[in-house]
Amino acid sequence: MLCAMPSVHVDLEERSYPVLVATGLLKEAGESIKETGIPVLRAAIISDETVAGFHGHALIESLEKAGFHPTLHTVPAGEASKSMNHAEALAREMIRAGHDRKSMVVALGGGVVGDLAGFVAAIFYRGIPFVQIPTTIVAQVDSSVGGKTGINVGEGKNLLGAFHQPRLVIVDPETLRTLPDREFREGFAEAIKHAAIRDRPMLDSLAALDPQTRDVPAELIARNIAIKARIVEEDEHETRDLRALLNFGHTIGHGIEASLPYGEILHGEAISLGIRAALFLSERHAGLPPDESQQVMRLLKKFELPWILPERITTRTIMEKLARDKKFSSGAIRFVVLERLGQAKVVDTITAQDLEAAIAHLRS
Repeated sequence: MLCAMPSVHVDLEERSYPVLVATGLLKEAGESIKETGIPVLRAAIISDETVAGFHGHALIESLEKAGFHPTLHTVPAGEASKSMNHAEALAREMIRAGHDRKSMVVALGGGVVGDLAGFVAAIFYRGIPFVQIPTTIVAQVDSSVGGKTGINVGEGKNLLGAFHQPRLVIVDPETLRTLPDREFREGFAEAIKHAAIRDRPMLDSLAALDPQTRDVPAELIARNIAIKARIVEEDEHETRDLRALLNFGHTIGHGIEASLPYGEILHGEAISLGIRAALFLSERHAGLPPDESQQVMRLLKKFELPWILPERITTRTIMEKLARDKKFSSGAIRFVVLERLGQAKVVDTITAQDLEAAIAHLRS
């Protein structure tokens, strides 16, 4: 079955895995997982309460049909669930349900669930296999691939975590139809990011979409996944600058996201603001033509993503959050800029004053 489905292969030697992308794939998840040869029968499905209500029954039925013994474990929907308290609670619940090192985790949900479930899988009995079934645009085009797992702490986002690659990623675009409008639109910030750093023609493909529909072509999702897969293959643990390119828009974006109570601004919304700030700095420090910046800005506006910083977020708060960000190396700022659309690079010449100027730009 695996070879007959559209897929992107993530080549990481013994940690390699396929990403399957096809409408209706959720109902075939059990057979798809079975064909990977993961040598377990017990499966702990980790989801949030909202997604489980929409898709939990179909996944349980599919897993049982394929011979697995699933249990369902849920957390409240929202960024606040990416915490050590919830990770511990899930792990203890899994132990009480009879799971051990011969079990696997199946993450069913958006980026929050994927990060949290992956982290639980990485630490449960010192690491068990897990499968990603992303149900949001953000998760489908970005966070479900690459093996980054993590939780948040009061000092910042994703500061605790582990690299733990999934054994399989199952992407069913049909699950996007159950998303609220705001959660649907926010995910396109990550797709716009991919196009900006690596695939300029994809900007035209995104411009051709009608945001009022939920018809997102599987081919477009797979195209995004392929961009991330190729970068991850070259720099799995972000020890070189290549994987850091995926942080375009994320430096200031994460600072903005962490400046408000978790969930008050969605990840993609914060990244949209971060992209606008990064375009501003790209024009001034990398020679990005203003008309190319405007092409990206038109897409952010097309998907109704924010581009004006809320007044209640102070520059000082953002800068304090930035100082704790993982993208700072020995105190130096590693910032992703565009020379041209599709051509990104990491520089260490951006100063704190430059960041403050970019934040001020977001208020205009």
